[in-house]
Amino acid sequence: MRKPTRNPREVAEIVAVQALSFVAGDPERLGAFLAESGIGPDTLRGAAADPRFLAHVLDFVMSDDATVKAFAEVSKLHPTNIAAAHQALNDPGLERDVP
Repeated sequence: MRKPTRNPREVAEIVAVQALSFVAGDPERLGAFLAESGIGPDTLRGAAADPRFLAHVLDFVMSDDATVKAFAEVSKLHPTNIAAAHQALNDPGLERDVP
């Protein structure tokens, strides 16, 4: 049986959720992210369901080379895969529910 094929936007959202977990795992990084995003820790979980918020998570990660490298190492993803996920979440032409 074949695994279902995921569309690029769905994969990008998975990468962004991993990135959010990475950011949340470091208090200093999380503080910087919360300050930049303007949301509070109490609304973080609810915001994670919003694809625009997930795009912002990857914007934050991609804004600093050291952060990209650290996330790539932890997630076992190549930085180009992270960049592709970032691009997919910021591409209005990629619909979320396309099969």
